[in-house]
Amino acid sequence: MTYARKKLGFNGETQALEYLLAKHFILLARNFRLKQGEIDLLMQDGKTLVIVEVKTKTNDEFGLAEEEVDWHKQKKLRVLARALTFKYPNQSVRIDVVAINGNKINYIYNAVEDSQK
Repeated sequence: MTYARKKLGFNGETQALEYLLAKHFILLARNFRLKQGEIDLLMQDGKTLVIVEVKTKTNDEFGLAEEEVDWHKQKKLRVLARALTFKYPNQSVRIDVVAINGNKINYIYNAVEDSQK
């Protein structure tokens, strides 16, 4: 991954974090690593643990950032959600997406539902 792409991703995560903190979410971890993969932002919304997937694009010339959360990425996010459920059995877990397209933020609440419920 190039430095420019890493910087874009980091800046997008920072922008998403600021957006969610303004909505009274609590940051638990950034780039939270589990054996199954990494969670961009692990937040708490009330009593719910929230996996936040952040996608950032400078423009929509080749599609929107939210379109990057395809079936393969959704499957990976479900695996991470199940891992969190085992790690924290008394917590409910939700998956949200923050898509940043240029200067526009699209927050998608409960973007990926776990079909294993």
